[in-house]
Amino acid sequence: MKFRKNYIESNILQLAILEMLRMRNGKSFCPSEVVRWIYPCSWKYFMSDVQIEMMKLYREDKIAVTQKGELVSKDEIPSGPVRISKAGETL
Repeated sequence: MKFRKNYIESNILQLAILEMLRMRNGKSFCPSEVVRWIYPCSWKYFMSDVQIEMMKLYREDKIAVTQKGELVSKDEIPSGPVRISKAGETL
């Protein structure tokens, strides 16, 4: 069976985002916390990957992504720090 490039990694990152959402019990978190959790020694290399997967989940309305307390546009990956929270819950 052939996997397309990054198939497993993408799935892991999406699952990790959703699991952290569950574990944080309503508290928002930064995408970097996700990659620090699963890739503690090399987390910086995965920041763009986690942002891509974060936006996929956001576009599917599975999570909320905010910047300075406001929902970000679903059209592009935001620059600067963002927070992930449950869909329908913003700070």
